[in-house]
Amino acid sequence: MSNEPGEYYTDERWQNWIGRLREEEIDPEEEDSARLLLNLQDDTAIAVAKIITDFDDGVLDEERALGELEDMQEVVLSEVEFDNEEKGMLIDGVQTSLMCVFYAAEEFVVGGPADEGSIDEYIEAAAEAEANEDLDAALGYCVQAGTLVIDGAELDIGMADDLEFGLVAEWVNGIDSLQTAMRDPEVVEEDDE
Repeated sequence: MSNEPGEYYTDERWQNWIGRLREEEIDPEEEDSARLLLNLQDDTAIAVAKIITDFDDGVLDEERALGELEDMQEVVLSEVEFDNEEKGMLIDGVQTSLMCVFYAAEEFVVGGPADEGSIDEYIEAAAEAEANEDLDAALGYCVQAGTLVIDGAELDIGMADDLEFGLVAEWVNGIDSLQTAMRDPEVVEEDDE
């Protein structure tokens, strides 16, 4: 059974979300706005989860899975121009969260789950590395935590509440989306009007 390229995620799908962000008044304190951003993030995580699942099921080989992830990453992580600075910052936050999702997925495809350490330990190590301004190490630890989530370990999102606001908190937020997507890879409805 061959999958058409772009079946997992298309530029058009991303642009639809961005279009909605452009049109809507965005106030992150407001539930509808927060939900739109979360849905956009979860929708991407769901597509990543489908690639991982197909890789696990042998539908995609390693090369194809990585190719699909890279194509999707190019779409989702490319710079988005907004007239509104706040929207720009919000989409930037979503992209930061998703960066960790992509890296964790790629790491999982290439190397499988981290073979030692728990999610909590990795996230604590990441927070410590971030406090020491070693962001590469911090991302590395978050990615390892992500591979464990893909493998079925449980991320306690309560843990994220204890994190200082910063990159690790955003990366953990992405891992949380990925966890949700791995458990229930159903497409987020674009319109629940």
